[in-house]
Amino acid sequence: MKKLISDNRRWTIGMALLLMTGVLRTYGQQTGSLGDCQGYDVDGNRVVFSVGEQGKVLVQVLHAEVLKIWIAPDGKFERNNPSFAVVNEDLGFQGEVNVHDAGQQYEIFTDRLRIRVQKSPFGLQVFDKFQKLLFGDYQQRGFVEEGERVAAYKVLRADEQFFGLGEKAGPVDRRGRAYKMWNSDKPCYGVDEDPLYKSIPFFMSSYRYGVFFDNTYKTEFKFGTESPDYFSFEAPDGEMLYYFLWGQDYKQLIGHYTALTGKPIMPPKWAFGFSQCRGDYTFEHLARDVADEFRNRQIPCDIIYQDIGWVEHLQDFNWNPERYDNPATMVSDLAGMGYKMILSQDPIISQSNVRQWQEADSLGYFAADIRTGKTYDMPWPWGGNCGVVDFTNPAVADWWGAYQQKPLAIGVRGFWTDMGEPAWSNEEETDRLFMKHHAGMHDEIHNVYGQTWDRVVTEQFNKRNPGKRVFQMTRSAYAGMQRYTFGWSGDAGNGNNVLDGWAHLANQIPVGVSAGMGLIPFWSCDISGYCGDITDPLVMSQLYIRWMQFGVFNPLSRAHHEGSNVSEPWAFGEEAERLSREAIELKYRLFPYNYTYARKAHDTGVPMMRATLLEYPNDREATKADGQFFMGEELLVAPVVEKDAVTKDVYLPEGEWVDYNDKQTVHKGGQWITVDAPLHVIPLFAKKGSIIPTMPVMQYIHEVPVYPITWDVFPARVNQEATFELYEDDGETTDYLEDVYAKTEISCRTERDGYLLQIGKREQQGYRITGERNFLFRIHLSEKPKTVLLSSKKIKQVKAAKVNSNLASATDAVQWAWDEAAKAILICLPDTGEERMVSIR
Repeated sequence: MKKLISDNRRWTIGMALLLMTGVLRTYGQQTGSLGDCQGYDVDGNRVVFSVGEQGKVLVQVLHAEVLKIWIAPDGKFERNNPSFAVVNEDLGFQGEVNVHDAGQQYEIFTDRLRIRVQKSPFGLQVFDKFQKLLFGDYQQRGFVEEGERVAAYKVLRADEQFFGLGEKAGPVDRRGRAYKMWNSDKPCYGVDEDPLYKSIPFFMSSYRYGVFFDNTYKTEFKFGTESPDYFSFEAPDGEMLYYFLWGQDYKQLIGHYTALTGKPIMPPKWAFGFSQCRGDYTFEHLARDVADEFRNRQIPCDIIYQDIGWVEHLQDFNWNPERYDNPATMVSDLAGMGYKMILSQDPIISQSNVRQWQEADSLGYFAADIRTGKTYDMPWPWGGNCGVVDFTNPAVADWWGAYQQKPLAIGVRGFWTDMGEPAWSNEEETDRLFMKHHAGMHDEIHNVYGQTWDRVVTEQFNKRNPGKRVFQMTRSAYAGMQRYTFGWSGDAGNGNNVLDGWAHLANQIPVGVSAGMGLIPFWSCDISGYCGDITDPLVMSQLYIRWMQFGVFNPLSRAHHEGSNVSEPWAFGEEAERLSREAIELKYRLFPYNYTYARKAHDTGVPMMRATLLEYPNDREATKADGQFFMGEELLVAPVVEKDAVTKDVYLPEGEWVDYNDKQTVHKGGQWITVDAPLHVIPLFAKKGSIIPTMPVMQYIHEVPVYPITWDVFPARVNQEATFELYEDDGETTDYLEDVYAKTEISCRTERDGYLLQIGKREQQGYRITGERNFLFRIHLSEKPKTVLLSSKKIKQVKAAKVNSNLASATDAVQWAWDEAAKAILICLPDTGEERMVSIR
C-alpha cells in the first residue's frame, strides 16, 4: 500500500508518461499473483482470507445481495483517502458471517448469494442461491498485479451484456468495447469518443449483478475486447477494491448503488422548467432582452444563465462593471418576471486577478507543483495562466463559500460548475501529473477533482442559505456526484459543420440514459448542440427543432450554444419558434408527472429518463432500442434524430401502447413499428393501463400557485387497474429531506360493465395545498358511457366546453361530459383531499 507522496519527492517526465500511457502494462498470459489460501478470520460481517506469503482478501457482507471485495497483496487494508464515493456500508446485514469448509473451497452463504473461495490457488466465484454462476474469476487471473497496476479478469458468457459506466458515448450495451475513466475536456466529442467528462466506474451485467470499482485512478474496463472468454477492469495504481451487487433487475442494482453512494439531491421545482443560455450571455442588456422576448412571445422559460464572462476576474465572483450596470436590480427585475438566474463558475484563480491570486497563493489554497514546491502554473482557455484551487484542502471551503455567496446574496439562485476536469487536463497533458493536492498527487485526484469542487459549492450553499435547495449543474464528476450536483453532457455537437450534427444529436439519447444508470438522474444536454458556427439559422431550423423535441424530455432542459451563436427559439424562424413553443409547453404540462418521478429518483436512484431495458429487463430487444427512452414508467419517448426523416422506428415492449399525441391510436407491443413523424410530431406513447397527471401551461413553473390537475386515464384491461400516486411539496426548501410532502393516489379499475375511479385520501405529511382546485379526469374510452355516479349519486351531465371552461374557477363543480372528438369522458370534481369513488357505467 502506497503512502502519500512527500513534498520533496521528484517525479520525472518519463515516469509521468508511463503513468498516462500505461506502458507498465503487459497483456500476456499472466497468472494470479495471490497464491494459495492459508486460512481465514471472521469478525462480524467481515471475512479476511490469508493468501500467499502475506496477502489478504476481504470479503465483507454488507447486505444479503451486496459484497465488498478488497484484495491487498501486501496484507494491508489501507488507502490514501477514504472513499470519495461510498458513504454508507451499513446496508442492513445482521449477525456474523459463517464460513463453511467444503474441502477444496470455502463457502459463504447469504439469503441470496453463495460465495465460493477456491483454496489452491485462491479464486473467487459468486453464485445465486440456485447455484447459477453470476460472477467468477477467469482461470487463475482473478487478480493480477504488475508493478503498481492491478487488474481483475472475470468469466464472460456468450450472451452477457453490460450497461452503465455513467455518461459515456456509444451504444447502451457496452459489450465488445473498452472504456477509460479519465475526466477529459472533449469539445465537440465524437459519437464513439472516450473518455469524456465524468468517471462513474459502476456497471451492470445482464446476469443481474453490478460492480462498482472504487478506484479514482485512470481505471479501464474491457468488455470482451481482448477475448470472448473474459472481461476485465483495472487501474494503473491504487487498490483492487470493488463492490459486488446483485438484484432481481437493474432498478434494484441501482438501488443498492444508491444505498452505498448516497441519494441524489432534488432540484428546485423551477429547474424542471425551460432554461436559456449561450456563450455570450455575459451582458446585462442581453439578459434583459432575452427575458422580455420569452414573455412577449409567450414561450415558457424559468432560468436564464450567465456564462463565465459575467465575472470581472477569474474567479472573484464580482460582476464585470463594463457589462453589468446594476446586477442586483437586474436580478430583482428578472425575478419579478418569474426568472431565476444561474451563473457559471470556474475552479481557478487567474494570475491577472492579482489580489485574489496572491491571497490564495499565500494561504496555500492552490495545487502545488511537486518539482518546485510552488503553485502549479496552469494554462487556461481564457484569462491567462492560473492557479488551480485545491478543493481537497479543508481550509478552502469557507474561503470559497464566502466568495460565491456574493452573487447569491443579491438573489442569484445557483451555479453551473464548468471546466472541472480541470480543463485541458486530458490524457495527453502529462505535465498535469506533477500537480500535488492536499489529498494526494494528481493521478489519484484527477477524476475526483470536480466532485470535490461540487461538494464545496453545495455544502457552502447549504451552510449560508439554510433551508433552500441548491441548484448546481456540473460537467466533470466522479461516482457520488449525485449528493451535490446535477449533470449535463458537455460540449456536444459538430464543431466542423454544425449542420452535420445529426449523429451527435442521436448519440445524446444513449449518453443520457447511460448517465441515468450511473446515478445522474437530473441531467441535460445543450439543446442545439454546443459546438459549431450557426451562419444561417433558417437552414439550421430542422436540426434545432429536433434537438428541442428531444431536449424537452431531458429532466433538465437547457438551450445553449457557443459564443454569439443564436440559441433562442425565435432565431430559427417562425416554424421553429412555433414548434419549440409547443414542445416546451408540453414539458410544462407534464410537470406534475415529471416532478413525481423526480421524487422517486431521490428515493430510489432510478432516473427519470430511463433506458427501455430498465422498464423491461427481460426483453432482449429492449437492449437494442438506443433511439428511445422512457420518461418515468408510463411514457415512451422516441425523438426523431435523422435529417429529413418523417417516420420513426420504435420498439414497443409487451402490452398495448396509446399514441399520446392523439390519445386514440392503440398499438400492440412486443414489436418494432414505424410511425409517422413529420417535423411537428414527437413520437410519444403512453402505456395502456396508466394515468398521466398534467397542469395548465404557465410562463414559468407555478406562475399560478394552485392550479387544476388533469388526469389522462388510459384504462387497463378488464379486472386490472391503472394507478398513479401524485407527489407534491413546496418545491423550494429542503423540507423534502424530512419527508414533508403530500401524496394523492388515483386508480381506475376496469370492470366488465364499466370503470371504477377511486380518488384516494390525500396523505399530508406536513405539506398542504394552499388553495382550492379542481380535478379533471379525462378517461379515454371507445364509446360514451350511460351513467356516471359519485358515491352512488348521479353526476350532472353538461357539454364538454362547459367542463373545460369551469375547470380553473368553479371549485365546487361536479359534472361530466362526453367529448366525441377526443373519445373521452370528462369528469370534473373539486379536490377535497378526501377519498371518493366514481362509477362509470
